[in-house]
Amino acid sequence: MQTHQIKRTHKLKKAKQIARGGRRGKQAGRGGKGQTARAGSSVRPALRDEIKKLPKLRGHGINRSHTVVYKDPKRFAIVNLGSLNIFEDGEVVNPISLVAKGLVSLRHGKMPVVKILAKGELTKKVKIENCKVSKVAEEKLK
Repeated sequence: MQTHQIKRTHKLKKAKQIARGGRRGKQAGRGGKGQTARAGSSVRPALRDEIKKLPKLRGHGINRSHTVVYKDPKRFAIVNLGSLNIFEDGEVVNPISLVAKGLVSLRHGKMPVVKILAKGELTKKVKIENCKVSKVAEEKLK
């Protein structure tokens, strides 16, 4: 076998011509133009637009969590005097018994702080423990 008889194993592929002239001319890679070609081009991140639309949390200072918990209007589980007529005479009213009777529900798996208000009339004699009582309700109980 001589050198002029040698054949390639793969046929010779001619390189694909890209644009005109050598070494790829301007935008021969087909990029550019459009939004990125304009002066002052900057793509706005979509996430930033969403963040800007969210309402601001104002007026709670540096330690937000402390102030929100402290000013929580729902920190008491409220029970009215009239609803305590479910209990029998001489029974003890405390957060545990109120949860058992279904007048109050647990708060995040813990016993709530119960406050008794003066709405309604109490006809039974009950003993109140571990509950906060409003001044008017205290007068009615006496």
